[in-house]
Order: sequence, then C-alpha cells, then structure tokens
Amino acid sequence: MNPPAPEPVPERFAAAAREERPDLVELCLLIGARADPALDGAAADAAQIELDRLAGLLPHGLATPVDWAAALHRVLGAEHGFHGAPGDYQRLSSSLLQEVLRRRRGLPILLSVVWIEVARRAGAPVYGVALPGHFAVGLGDPDGPHVLVDPFHGGRVMSHADAEILAAGADVFTPADPLDVVQRILNNIRAWAAPRPEHRPVQLWTLDLTLLLPRHPAKLRYERAQLLVMMGDFLGGAAEMESYADVIGAFDPESAGAIRTKARAARAHLN
Repeated sequence: MNPPAPEPVPERFAAAAREERPDLVELCLLIGARADPALDGAAADAAQIELDRLAGLLPHGLATPVDWAAALHRVLGAEHGFHGAPGDYQRLSSSLLQEVLRRRRGLPILLSVVWIEVARRAGAPVYGVALPGHFAVGLGDPDGPHVLVDPFHGGRVMSHADAEILAAGADVFTPADPLDVVQRILNNIRAWAAPRPEHRPVQLWTLDLTLLLPRHPAKLRYERAQLLVMMGDFLGGAAEMESYADVIGAFDPESAGAIRTKARAARAHLN
C-alpha cells in the first residue's frame, strides 16, 4: 500500500503558523516547497539534516557572545562560504531556505535564519534582529552582554555605529518574532515578483501564505483582489473587493464606496 499523500503546502503552513511556538525552519521550508514542489519532501529533510550537521561542527564550551560569534563566522562564513552579494537580490532562490543551504548564498534574512538555527541547535543564546533595511543576528542577552553579527557579510561582528546607522534611529534591537520573520520573507518574495507580470502567480501565492498567518495587514486582502483582476479573474477579484469593502465600510465608507466602484468595473470586463 502506498503511503498517504502529504497535505497540500498551504494547509501545512497554516497549521505550523498556529503552533504555540512556531518553528521558523519548518515555515521557511514550506515557503520553499510552495515555490517549487521539488523542494518538498526529501529536499526539506536534507535541509534539516544540513542544519544539524553544521551545528555539530561548532566547538563545545563556547561561553561568551564573542566566542559564539567567532565560531559561527569561522564555520559558516569562512569554511562553508555562506554570504550574500548584490546580485542575490535578483534571485527567487535567495529567499528559499533549501536553496540557500545548497548555494550558500542568499538574502540577509535567509542567511540569518541559517545562523540562528545552527547556533540554536548548538545551544547558543541567539535571536534575529529586524533592522529597517537589513537583518542581523544577536548573540547573548538582548538586555545584557551581546553582540550583533551580519550573516550577509560572512558573520562579521557589527559595531555599535554600524547597527545605529542601519536602525536609522529606530528602537528595533529586540528579538524578532518568528512569524514576523516569515512575513518579512514573504514580503521580500512579493516585492521581487511584483514588477514582473510573468511572476504574478508567485505574487499571488505569497499573498495567500501571508493571509494564513495569525496576524497580517487587512489591506493585503484588497491587494490580492487587485492582483486577481490583473490576472484575468474578474469575478474572483470583484468578489474579494466587495468583501473587503464590507469590512472597512463601517469606519471608512468613502474608501469602501470607491472599492465597490472598482468591483463593478472588474465585472464589466465580462460584458
């Protein structure tokens, strides 16, 4: 008897996002599986194994944030070549954890996921730091002795001045919530796909996954409706526009009216 087929990725993603303690790696791997079915199953298992292997290469007895930072830089940055480059921003693969582990290249946030998960598996006090224009990794106590490292540049330690410049005056040095990290990854993929009409299906599935998160901006429902219209699903887009207009109508009737007008215009394309 053949084993049962796995549940579709969206159902698995929704369940994982609603766990009491969401697993960052599982959610990232499911994003990869949604982008490319070939990255599901064995490829996702291999990614988990690789993270375990890399964690096993870190030395025992590391005690201070500086020690952890140096060991991670040596193992991940120097010996295994994990880093980023400007050209990586043009690749969808740079936002897919399975591909980042294979290529050892990626966007700052995905490389940070690698640093976080390798360090966590080895017992380090580690967390993500979501800076406005970048993503970094903290080692140590966020409210005590700690260092920030930049995985995009091989895990170099960031100076206080570096961090302040990237933060642009915002108070953003608290640990990033895993679901916020996942939403930021999906936002990055959507931003990559948006200028390219041929990638509208990618834009659509990133919206679909984002809307499965327990918290998300309500306006994304309207963005999805507009995208459906652009893709030729006039009835589906119009229905979602009207649904969104019903939601905002109580506190913003003017905008709700404008959206209903757009819904009627979308339906008119069918005449």
